[in-house]
Amino acid sequence: MPILPIDSGRYGSKEMREIFEDEKRLQYQLDFEAAVAQAQAQMNMIPADAAKEIAKGARSGKVTLTRVGELEAVSEHDTAAMVEALSEQVSAKAKPWIHYGLTSNDIIDTSTCMQMRNAFSIIESRVAKLALLLADRAVEFKAVPAVGRTHGQHASIISFGLKFAVWAAEMAKHVERNLGLYPVDAATQVMPRERFAEMQFCTALIGTTLDKIALEVRNLQRTEIGEVAEPFRKGQMGSSAVPVKRNPIKSERVSSLAKMLRSLVSVSMENIALWHERDLSNSANERFTLPMAAILLDEMLNAMTKVVSELKVNRERIASNIEMTKGQIYAEFVLEALVNKGVARFEAYRDIQRVAFAALESGEHFFDAASKDSSISKHLSKQELKAIFEARNHLAASGKIIEKVAKMARNAVKI
Repeated sequence: MPILPIDSGRYGSKEMREIFEDEKRLQYQLDFEAAVAQAQAQMNMIPADAAKEIAKGARSGKVTLTRVGELEAVSEHDTAAMVEALSEQVSAKAKPWIHYGLTSNDIIDTSTCMQMRNAFSIIESRVAKLALLLADRAVEFKAVPAVGRTHGQHASIISFGLKFAVWAAEMAKHVERNLGLYPVDAATQVMPRERFAEMQFCTALIGTTLDKIALEVRNLQRTEIGEVAEPFRKGQMGSSAVPVKRNPIKSERVSSLAKMLRSLVSVSMENIALWHERDLSNSANERFTLPMAAILLDEMLNAMTKVVSELKVNRERIASNIEMTKGQIYAEFVLEALVNKGVARFEAYRDIQRVAFAALESGEHFFDAASKDSSISKHLSKQELKAIFEARNHLAASGKIIEKVAKMARNAVKI
């Protein structure tokens, strides 16, 4: 009976979960035993006929989890039980050469790396797909002026597409960070756990970028902002009590699972320091952490891909939010214009601050207040001020940055 939501199929795709199923894990180990035997035969370390038998037995499908479990109940050693079960499938002449020169961790570490190799292949393809999708959406909205926020406050004008471009650039970098499998330079009886910690960190780093995207979607979907909304299909319910709710549940799921991914990095770091040449203090937790990391990241990537691909962007709300502060958002550009006219920066700063704060108190539009104030109007004509208070005039180099990132993302995916 399933206990964890991963076991019930709630999280992760079928193809990702299959990699970590017990039957598949056993077959990875058997495949490794077969490959080792064949390599040893080529090096004249074991008889060629024995290697053929071992490989045939390992790939016969007759070494079952049930039989391995029966043997493990006696030996209390899972790898020894697998080797014994394999021995039952070959002749007496081949039996001595099974697992020749190997230790348990040769099997465990290599089969684990085989699992992670296949898992990262899926993850890489999903990251690449999301990078391209984000790049496309960045281009789609590159000419849309929007509020740029710092400290949760309106700060300046940005291209709405720049949000997607930043995310696309990071996802493209994650494609470049894809981990390959390389021989270690030196090892004892176990592979140095720094390698496993690196895998966990890479997984958590991708997950945290997804969390960053999810958090922005959640914030922009707030009723008070309303610039975006997650897809909401027919029949979907946002709340069991409030019929009108449309909650950003997919983004919230991503943020929730990201916390779990980051916690697994700590466990992997604890596994690096083992006693002498080997102990088993890493073994039990790795049966949880590595499959969990891959499966949860797979779930997060699929969820965020759906969110980004079907994200509803409210252009009208984006435009109205720019005007929410009655022109105060243009203060930075008025300051820049005054400085370019030769006004000392802090003199201009104080004048703008004075006029803006007074306008805020009275409810007057900042454009009108600035036009009437002599300290500003003597340097800037009404026509110049009108140009400053036009949002589309402040996208600056955003378009070029977005196109550059889109190209980079497309090139990264080809790696």
